[in-house]
Amino acid sequence: MKRIPFLDSHTGGEPTRLITSLPFDLGTGSVADKLSTLKKNHDDLRRTVLLEPRGSDVLVGAYLVPPADPTCQFGVIYFNNVGYLGMCGHGTIGLIASLAYLGKVQPGVIRVETPVGVVEATLHKNEAGEYPNKVSVQNIPAYRHLTHVPVTVDGKTIHGDVAWGGNWFFLCHDHGLEVNMQNLEALTEFSWRVREQFTANGITGANGAEVDHVELFASTPEADSKSFVLCPGKAYDRSPCGTGTSAKLACLYEDGKLQEGQIWKQQSVVGSIFEGSIQIQDNRIIPTITGEAWVMSEGTILVDERDPFGSGI
Repeated sequence: MKRIPFLDSHTGGEPTRLITSLPFDLGTGSVADKLSTLKKNHDDLRRTVLLEPRGSDVLVGAYLVPPADPTCQFGVIYFNNVGYLGMCGHGTIGLIASLAYLGKVQPGVIRVETPVGVVEATLHKNEAGEYPNKVSVQNIPAYRHLTHVPVTVDGKTIHGDVAWGGNWFFLCHDHGLEVNMQNLEALTEFSWRVREQFTANGITGANGAEVDHVELFASTPEADSKSFVLCPGKAYDRSPCGTGTSAKLACLYEDGKLQEGQIWKQQSVVGSIFEGSIQIQDNRIIPTITGEAWVMSEGTILVDERDPFGSGI
């Protein structure tokens, strides 16, 4: 019987399953190198940890790994039901809050190496709670790659920007759909068809990178914007999406609608809110996302070698 300890948290409703110790060695290279080794030799662990029958499509996982960058305290690899993520904003907030719960970090700045670069997380003091759970993540540089790209779905032409915030996004405002919990099925199916269509049209990120997230925006009286984010495995993001909000902030800045240091409140389809802002450093847009995460369960995954579905469905 194999045993894999885990700690689950959620950030704005979106879960993160933290695995603090891997049962194999990924070498001494960068976190990006470790990810390459993981994909090649150990992808079965991702399926075991996240997929049914013990997981679900909405779960996002985080492997804690040693960083190669000497300025970083931790390295992390994020993964989901279909593969791996370059960065994960809600996951980083969940990671830091989980490490605080475990007593591995104290309030202050924590540098984390991801496969796409180093991020700085600030764990805020919380005098009232059992453990600090509010985190600000200074992300890697974000930017807009393509502007106002037309995509036609079911005879209707919409437009979107292609932007990078740690993952690639197609961000759309003129979709005409209501962004609320009562409309999840229509939002999911429409977003998936949009993704299929822009992929068929050859719309990509930089260097031909796959654009695998779709983000639909709407107005709301409760924040500056409300969004529905469809992730690569066809599960919607319960949080406002940290990398998606980073991409959104870059587009707003490029359009002259956001100033340096100005707070932007981004609401998710379930109602949770991230606060975002940007700094300009060396002509690059550096987003910072702030949110709260809550530890909600801990335990041990058991893998019986006799189980035909032990490695997931």
